[in-house]
Amino acid sequence: MAMQSLDQTRNALVTGGSRGLGRAICVGLAEMGCNIAVNYVSDGDAAGQTVTACEQAGGQAVAVQADVSKPDEVEALVAAARAAFGPVDILVNNAGIAPIQKVFEADIETWDRVMDVNLRSAFLVTEAVIKEMAERNWGRIIFMSSIAARIGGAFGGAYAASKAGTDGLTHHYAAQLRDHGVTSNAISAALIETDIFSEMKLPPVEQ
Repeated sequence: MAMQSLDQTRNALVTGGSRGLGRAICVGLAEMGCNIAVNYVSDGDAAGQTVTACEQAGGQAVAVQADVSKPDEVEALVAAARAAFGPVDILVNNAGIAPIQKVFEADIETWDRVMDVNLRSAFLVTEAVIKEMAERNWGRIIFMSSIAARIGGAFGGAYAASKAGTDGLTHHYAAQLRDHGVTSNAISAALIETDIFSEMKLPPVEQ
């Protein structure tokens, strides 16, 4: 089912958009008539498939490689999105990882990587686009959070803490940007059967 169209063509940037939930978000935005910059970090073929799916859905799209935990690559990503379609109107902070960390087996290296990909990246990309949004008095920022922010869960403390931080960023930007025509919201999802989870060995759920 096609999503409701926007009042005019908007330019969207979706981090972690090459597959799974990110791809579904990109296609949904394409159905609304958006131009989409599909960010990916390593799988260019998958990102290309997302671009094709967006075009088939009626939108325009380009794939842009960047590690969004690195400031210089974020700057280049936003510049590439701007060069392709113009300033970013809609940002979806979807990039994330969810390595399983058992409570007695946590390590600082995994903690740092989860924070970099899940939280630091959302801060960096948001900061890179909000000034232009505010100047145009229109912008939409969407953070992908999780119920793990409130209840913990199977993936461990780093993941839960990163999503709690995501909620904090969401509230911060909502409060600070509301007078500039920019909204900030989070989608707090439970487990969704996407590629990232199908590759994990999760314990079976009893019926």
